Amino acid sequence: MKRYLDELVAIDLRRKMVLITGPRQVGKTTLCRHLMARFGPSQYLNWDVTADRAILRRQSWNPRTRLLAMDEIHKMPDWKNWLKGVVDGRSPEQALLVTGSARMETWRQSGDSLAGRYLAFRLHPISVREWCEQQGGSAAAALDRLLARGGFPEPCLAENPDDAERWRLQYFTDLIREDVVEFSRLHEINTMRLFVELLRERVGSPVSLASIARDLAVSPTTLKRYLDILQALYIVFTVQPWHHNIARAILQTPKVYFFDNGLVRGDEGIRFENAVAGMLLKHVHFRQDSRGKAADLHYIRTKDGSEVDFALSEDKQLTHLIECKLTDSSLHRPLATFAGKLPTAKAIQLVRNLRQEEYRTAVHIADAAVWLAALDA
Repeated sequence: MKRYLDELVAIDLRRKMVLITGPRQVGKTTLCRHLMARFGPSQYLNWDVTADRAILRRQSWNPRTRLLAMDEIHKMPDWKNWLKGVVDGRSPEQALLVTGSARMETWRQSGDSLAGRYLAFRLHPISVREWCEQQGGSAAAALDRLLARGGFPEPCLAENPDDAERWRLQYFTDLIREDVVEFSRLHEINTMRLFVELLRERVGSPVSLASIARDLAVSPTTLKRYLDILQALYIVFTVQPWHHNIARAILQTPKVYFFDNGLVRGDEGIRFENAVAGMLLKHVHFRQDSRGKAADLHYIRTKDGSEVDFALSEDKQLTHLIECKLTDSSLHRPLATFAGKLPTAKAIQLVRNLRQEEYRTAVHIADAAVWLAALDA
């Protein structure tokens, strides 16, 4: 399946090295192979493959290759300086594509001597818009499939639902057993697994690390480190509360969502909210990576408990207020209240099973599938 970043990455490869990060099995290698077919003579090297590793160490790849794709090189000792030398020493005719996940994304955020030498994209699971563009069909059918299978390519495209469930069980096991070990000590794995299991049941609610720490008999500082690891591995992402003072927002309680919708434990409404969160984050990251926009995703919650599920911002100004509902088209009162206080932000109540689209004062009650299909990615 062709991915939503194919064209953008192909264009940027003609200017600079491109770095693609994203969750395990989200389709980075497949995207590489699609691009290789477009560039002509190409070479793909994976650090995990013994023969490829020898070529990478010697830098003995074909100098005439038009596209050199390298995967998992963050596992190489001193890989950052090594990659800087490759970038500076390559011929102008050779495009360079580097893919990776957790450690590479952490490095990208911290900045390094490669500044100005690369362009970066984050590859996300399939969304309603991407499914409709690549596979056809209605937005409603696309949303139904994504809620049932999740947006990772293999389970989403599988013909048999049992194959999707078998994939997910193995995926979760491998994440904890292999990827988490890279960031933590072996004896912590059981505690990390319990932490993830608890998070699966708390999707959509503000998460108190202090409360969970008491349940697991560890310190809140330890759980904060675990949460950072889970984010770096693209297992979960956090949504911070909106506040004009960014420092105060970071100190407040975040909500946690999963990149793989199939990992969520909860009713249909919670799974729907998690799916919307993932697609909104994909929209935000696409605007950041492809257009350089200062976009972000938040939620709104007051001291008295009034809450709106999501808020989109750009240039530190709120642009959208979004509430998720399965079937209830009655107006969500906090959304209407915030819409009155923030007239420049569009207020949307997304309803999965909606009989009739409506506009009630400042609130647009919209068909969720149709609205999600109109996002940027």
